Amino acid sequence: MADPATYRPKTGEIPTAPGVYRFRDEHGRVIYVGKAKNLRSRLNSYFANPRGLMPKTRAMVHTAAGVEWTVVGTELEALQLEYTWIKEFNPRFNIMFRDDKSYPYLAVTMGEKYPRAQVMRGDRRKDTRYFGPFYPAKAIRETLDTLLRVFPVRTCSSGVFKRAERTGRPCLLGYIDKCSAPCVGRISPEDHRELAAELCDFMAGEGKRFISSLEKEMQAAVAELDYETAARLRDDISALRKVFERNNVVLSEDTDADIFALEEDELEASAQVFHVRGGRIRGQRGWVVEKVEDNDTADLVEHLIQQVYGEANSTDRIPRQVLVPVLPPDAEELAEWLGGLRGARVDIRVPMRGDKKALMETVARNAADALRLHKSRRAGDITTRSAALQELQEALDLPSPPLRIECYDISHVQGTNVVASMVVAEDGLPKKSDYRKFSITGDAARDDTSSMYNVISRRFRNYLAENADPAADPDAPADLPDERGGDGDVQPLTDTLTPAPKAKFAYPPNLVVVDGGQPQVAAASKALADLGITDVQVVGLAKRLEEVWVPDSDFPVILPRASEALFLLQRVRDEAHRFAITFHRQKRGKSMTASLLDDVPGLGPSKRQALLKHFGSVKKLRAATEEELLEVPGIGPAMAANLRSRLADKETAGVPAVNMATGEILET
Repeated sequence: MADPATYRPKTGEIPTAPGVYRFRDEHGRVIYVGKAKNLRSRLNSYFANPRGLMPKTRAMVHTAAGVEWTVVGTELEALQLEYTWIKEFNPRFNIMFRDDKSYPYLAVTMGEKYPRAQVMRGDRRKDTRYFGPFYPAKAIRETLDTLLRVFPVRTCSSGVFKRAERTGRPCLLGYIDKCSAPCVGRISPEDHRELAAELCDFMAGEGKRFISSLEKEMQAAVAELDYETAARLRDDISALRKVFERNNVVLSEDTDADIFALEEDELEASAQVFHVRGGRIRGQRGWVVEKVEDNDTADLVEHLIQQVYGEANSTDRIPRQVLVPVLPPDAEELAEWLGGLRGARVDIRVPMRGDKKALMETVARNAADALRLHKSRRAGDITTRSAALQELQEALDLPSPPLRIECYDISHVQGTNVVASMVVAEDGLPKKSDYRKFSITGDAARDDTSSMYNVISRRFRNYLAENADPAADPDAPADLPDERGGDGDVQPLTDTLTPAPKAKFAYPPNLVVVDGGQPQVAAASKALADLGITDVQVVGLAKRLEEVWVPDSDFPVILPRASEALFLLQRVRDEAHRFAITFHRQKRGKSMTASLLDDVPGLGPSKRQALLKHFGSVKKLRAATEEELLEVPGIGPAMAANLRSRLADKETAGVPAVNMATGEILET
């Protein structure tokens, strides 16, 4: 671990203006981003007495190898730049409020000829009306299923809809009266659109109007002694009221607010939010994070608001009011930033009395329960991963626990379509953003050992190139300063506000795992040795007996069957195998179909598709004249003549177009 004194900047060099600072480790990775009203005061607090820092903050300053900063004009600019860099670099020591899914919304695609109601997540689409958010997704699915009884709009995909049009038979929902079946003409496009608009009006808060209308129709049916119709209307009214019961009114109907609450201890914090729209609770979300710095509740609230509303697909979901337990330090700047994202004023305030205060207490109870549940569930998981890494260190005689593990696997079918995968585990958990896949051709594809040598060489050759000359690699950080140059001081970064793209192979692993035995391990070790890399350990995991092979050893390392270390290696190996198989199938699928059009110069995929669509089959295409070829969009006189000549040559040679997997002749 680095000594903070080795990279501490001189006090006089640090400006007293507001700004944003970044700590980097020895490999150039940004491990922490922070902002300060006074950069000199804030940065000096990290170095004045490192022993007095919180454990995680102390670990951060000892992991770092350099610090840099950017001076900005206002505290609002510092807030914006801090969020931009946190999102760009994903620093491991920053507080990150994450959950595994985006908001589920009820969406009605009013831009289509036959609007479709469905549950959607992610970015909003044009000409689509959204209602929500709802959490969990099961709640909105049940709500939609109930509403289809009264508003039987289309919910099927385009493929199902077109198949029903061709066959003249609706899907199951059409038979049970939960779809008006526009696919078979039971309802006109205009009437179906009106039905979808009524569904939107109901979800927008006009439910009382529809319920009153149905009650009048039911009374009229009873007066006419049409009890069957009256019973159906009664059930429809009950269904609509059931939807309202699921979303009780908790505040006035004109209230749109997100209500946040926190529960924390010395190490972790739990956050909960209730989304209130139209006075009703439409959804709930929660997060649990590890505390890195000595943050108080106000700082946590600021980070929480930044990350919840900072995502691009959340900017149109910011409510008029954001209610918090305590005001963040830069409440005015934060409100101004949110107002800019929303395009209208946003109020950040603390409820002091009344219904909003009572609802916040309910949110706080949920946060406390979530923290207790998290601790009971995560304790075993954290202990297990720590034990696995410790066991690996001891069994393989590593200098430190393998916090970053890379595993490689080769996949092919009898030497064809050879590919390789690289998967990454950090702190015992998959890091899918660092997964890579390789295509292997030529002599390197002749056997598994040659392929393994090729892949390891390519991966670490890129690593060495990026670290030797970052400016030469378009994927490397353009603003990475020389953190160990000159007199050893770190140069401040004061000339850019734009985060640079991340490098592809900038970070070396502590341990390389290959899928195989002695031959694969020897090939990987030779590749590293040829590149002059001596500080990366290589092991192989053989499938037959789950033996762990190390370089230059005639005997494997046998880990106990119940060992957490063995379980970790197996999970990483199996993930590499899955990733390689997936890529191999994709590549093999593309090469399955051979066509006589594939080797025509200048004829790309879009033109080939246009030709086949126009003529319907390769047989008809062969019989086409140049004049008929010119009728296809994108085919000019020169291409038509060349194509006609090529088709004549193929016909003379008798080369068919076939599916290489099934042997099916494709020309008819």
